[in-house]
Amino acid sequence: MDGPLRVQHLGHYPISPPCSYNYRMTLESLLLSQDPELVRVLRPTLEKLSIDVEVCHEARTGSDILISDKFDAVIVDCDDLTGGLALLQGLRATPSNKNSVAFAILNGKRTTTQEAFGMGANFVLQKPISTLNASRCFHAALNFMLKERRRYFRQPVKMKVEVLFEGKKLVATSTNISEGGIALMLREALPKGATPHLKFSLPSTNLHIEVEAEVAWADFKGLAGFRFHNVPKSSQLQLEAWLDEQMEQEFPGSKDRLAAAESETN
Repeated sequence: MDGPLRVQHLGHYPISPPCSYNYRMTLESLLLSQDPELVRVLRPTLEKLSIDVEVCHEARTGSDILISDKFDAVIVDCDDLTGGLALLQGLRATPSNKNSVAFAILNGKRTTTQEAFGMGANFVLQKPISTLNASRCFHAALNFMLKERRRYFRQPVKMKVEVLFEGKKLVATSTNISEGGIALMLREALPKGATPHLKFSLPSTNLHIEVEAEVAWADFKGLAGFRFHNVPKSSQLQLEAWLDEQMEQEFPGSKDRLAAAESETN
């Protein structure tokens, strides 16, 4: 591969209403390019890694897609797609994809590798791209894509949750949980910004978790999203380990890759 691979630290995804994420464990990518040869090389490479590929041929349309949909990887043909560079530059400002793993495809005539990294790319590939180079690049990136997926991965789970708020104890039922929060069905609504205390036990385990939380969003049907605060380290590790097990069942091999990603970034 031309040039070094550089991986930047990526932040956490926000707790969002249920319409903004899905439960499918197949990784998702958006390829923005008008180059048929590039698409011919990259599509099978990505699909072999269980990464679905959506191809978009216009930067303006791509910009709209990035606002509405979430992708694990965004691949931009920066030099040969009109508006490609601007799209890469603006990627980190999109709420849904500001932490997606970004790939810059360059033609060697306009944008330099360092400029692409400065615009937010995590990986850079130079044309012409061979199947071998593409495979090496995306294999290396897969660990980080999975690591990011875990940050916003929400495991569907139905369990009893005690909600303690202003001296009252409410009983709720969870719909999904992530390492940073939980969604609950409540019979009694809580105002946005409320800070209740939650108690629950993860299914099929002896893991009992008590945590401070904040209401991040709520709808009119009684569903609300809670963001965890001040989680005890032991509880956080237990929750992450449980989520890793659930993720492994749907994406075999993810635990080993997540461990590899952790070791590479520490």
